[in-house]
Amino acid sequence: MKKTLLAALLLGAAAAPAMANMQLAQKYSCTACHTVDKKLVGPAYKDVAKKYAGDKGAEAKLIAKVKNGGSGVWGPIPMTPHPNIPDADLKALVKWVLSQK
Repeated sequence: MKKTLLAALLLGAAAAPAMANMQLAQKYSCTACHTVDKKLVGPAYKDVAKKYAGDKGAEAKLIAKVKNGGSGVWGPIPMTPHPNIPDADLKALVKWVLSQK
């Protein structure tokens, strides 16, 4: 019984950060243009993570891209700027996107 409870707690703790960041993506309407695994208006989060894998400056680049907007990297549709997302939430979102496999 104790082992089952401990396993459930550990699994819940491991899943909590991933869910929390999906909730942030929904809160800030990121999911209106992006999904985890397929292109919508913008690229899938998994494609973003793949593109920036191994890029040590990726987190800073993507934080700036989300905050200021941009275009041309993924096609002709521009990403609108999101200057009102708090920095802590923005950093958490970008880290989560980069962690997608």
